[in-house]
Amino acid sequence: MAKLRSVPRTDGHDLRAQVHFCPETGQIWLHEHRMLLVHAEAQATLRKELIDTLGMERAQGLLTRMGYASGLRDAELARSRAENASDLEAFMTGPQLHTLEGIVRVTPVRVEIDRPGGKFYGEFLWENSWEGQWHRHYYGIHSEPVCWTQIGYACGYTSAFMGRPILYKEVECVGMGDNGCRIIGKPVEEWEDAAEHMRFLAPESIADQLIDLQSQVGLLRATIDEQQKLPEDMVGRSPGFQAAYDLLRQAAGSQITVLLLGETGVGKELFARALHGMGPRRGEPFVAINCGAIPPELLESELFGVEKGAYTGALVSRPGRFERANGGTLFLDEIGDLPLSAQVKLLRVLQEGEIERLGDQKVRRVNIRLVAATNVDLLQRVKEGRFRPDLYYRLNAYQVSIPPLRERKEDVSVLAKRFLEKYSAVHGKKLRGFTDKAKRALLTHPWPGNVRELQNMVERGVILAPAGSRIEVNHLFTSYSVEHPREFGLDVNGDLDIRRWDAGRGLCEAVLNGVMTLDQVESMLLETAVDKARGNLSSAARLLGITRPQLAYRLKRLHEGTSTGSELAPAAETGPDGSTT
Repeated sequence: MAKLRSVPRTDGHDLRAQVHFCPETGQIWLHEHRMLLVHAEAQATLRKELIDTLGMERAQGLLTRMGYASGLRDAELARSRAENASDLEAFMTGPQLHTLEGIVRVTPVRVEIDRPGGKFYGEFLWENSWEGQWHRHYYGIHSEPVCWTQIGYACGYTSAFMGRPILYKEVECVGMGDNGCRIIGKPVEEWEDAAEHMRFLAPESIADQLIDLQSQVGLLRATIDEQQKLPEDMVGRSPGFQAAYDLLRQAAGSQITVLLLGETGVGKELFARALHGMGPRRGEPFVAINCGAIPPELLESELFGVEKGAYTGALVSRPGRFERANGGTLFLDEIGDLPLSAQVKLLRVLQEGEIERLGDQKVRRVNIRLVAATNVDLLQRVKEGRFRPDLYYRLNAYQVSIPPLRERKEDVSVLAKRFLEKYSAVHGKKLRGFTDKAKRALLTHPWPGNVRELQNMVERGVILAPAGSRIEVNHLFTSYSVEHPREFGLDVNGDLDIRRWDAGRGLCEAVLNGVMTLDQVESMLLETAVDKARGNLSSAARLLGITRPQLAYRLKRLHEGTSTGSELAPAAETGPDGSTT
C-alpha cells in the first residue's frame, strides 16, 4: 500500500508544461482537453443565481455533479501519467491540477492507496477556496460546508482513479467560518451516512422526466415519417448531404436509372444500397461491381456471363452480374472506366432488357434497376470519344451529386461518433470518445479521401487508444498535416512564456549556421530534463512529452555516439517510438 503522510507539496512543473495558450484560435489546452479562463466573480454570480432560482439543495446537487464531471476528465490525464509513475505519484496529479486550475490550493495531509485491494484514504487541506469565499460573501456564515463543486471534483477524480466509488466529506469549511477547508475521502461503504451525501451525485428526477419526454418525441417523429429515416450506415445533417439524400428518396419508388456523382470515398455505394433498400425491389438481390477494378478483357464476362469454352480458361458456364441481379438492383461503380465494347452491350441491355453470354447465341431476359456511379466528368469523356453519347444520356436521366466531406463539415462529428461506436464494438474496446484537440483536428483536416478516409482513421484510433481512455490526435494521424496555430505555455514560474519562440528561433539559427549540431541540441535538452527531474527518468520523460523507454533509448544512443567518436557514422536504427536515426 502506497502511503503519504505530512508530505510537502510537489511543484507540478511537468503539469504546467501540459498547459498551452493559442492566441490565434482563442483556445486554451490542458493536454488535449480544452479549458476556459472564467472570471471568479462571474462564476460566483452564476452560482448565486442557481441557488436563488433552484434553491440551496437543488443548486448543491447541480454544482456537485458539475465538479464530478470535471474530476472525471482530469482523471484521464492522471491515467496517462500512471504508465511511468507510481500509483501515489499518478494520483497526486489531481490535487496538482486542482491547484493549477485556480480552484483551490491543495495540500495533502495523509494519503493511503491500494488500487488492487480497492482501499483508499485521503485527507487534504484546502486554502483560498474561491467557492467557500464567495458563498460567504453573498450569504454569510453557513451552517454546513459549501464547497460543493470542489467536493464533486474530488469524488469524481478519485472514483475514476480507483475504479470504485469514493466519497469525500468536507469536515472544515471557510463558508462555516473556519480558517480553511479540510476534506476526508474514503470508499462509500465506509461512511455511515453515505446515502445522505451520494444523493447529490444522482440526477434530479425532473431531468429523467425530460429525457423520457425527449425519447417519446423522437419515437413519434420516427413513426410519423419512417421513410425519412436514414439507413444505419448513412449519417449526415449538412445541407449538401440532406439535399442529395432527399433526391435519392424521391427516386426510390420509380424505376428510373440513377447516376451518382462524387469523389472517391464519399459513399456512392452506400447511397446505391439505400436507394435499393427504400424501393419496391428491396427484397431482391443487390449486386455491385467496380468497373475500374476488373481487367477490360474480363469485364464483359463478369457483366454478361460466359458459356463453357467461349475462350481459353472458360471451363464452366456461369451467369454474369446482370443475371445475378435479376429482379433487383445492379450497381455499376466507376462506370466511366467501362470499355467502349462493353458500353455498346450495356446500352442494348438498357433498351431491350436482354443479354447474351459470351460464346452463346441464346437471348436471356433480365429485369433489373440500374444505378451507376462515377468520380469523373462523363460529358468530358464523351467529347474525348471515350464514352458513348447515347449511353451517357441514357444514364444521366436522374443525377444525384454527393458533396465531398470537406464541404460538409457538419457531418464530420456525427460520422466520427458513428464510426467510433461501430469499431469499438468490432474490436471489443470501450472508449470515452475523442479529446477536444482530436475533435479540432478532425474538423480542420481537408479529408482528401472523404468519408472512407475518416472511417479508416477512426478505426486506427480505436485500435491505438488504450481501453477506457479517449482517442487523441496521435492515435488518428500518423503525421498531422494541418498547420498548427501557434501556442505558448507556462514557464517554470507559472508565467506565460510568450517569448520562448524567439529563443527557439535563435537556437534554429545556431544549428543552421553550424554553431551547434542536432546531436548537441538533443543532448543538451535531454540532460537538462534529467537534471531538472533530479535523475528520475520517468519525470524527465514527462517533461519532454515522451515515454520513459523513448528517453532511455535516446540517452543510450547519444552515449554510444560519444563513446565511438565521430570517425564512423552510426547505422540507421529504429527507436521505440518508431523513429529512424
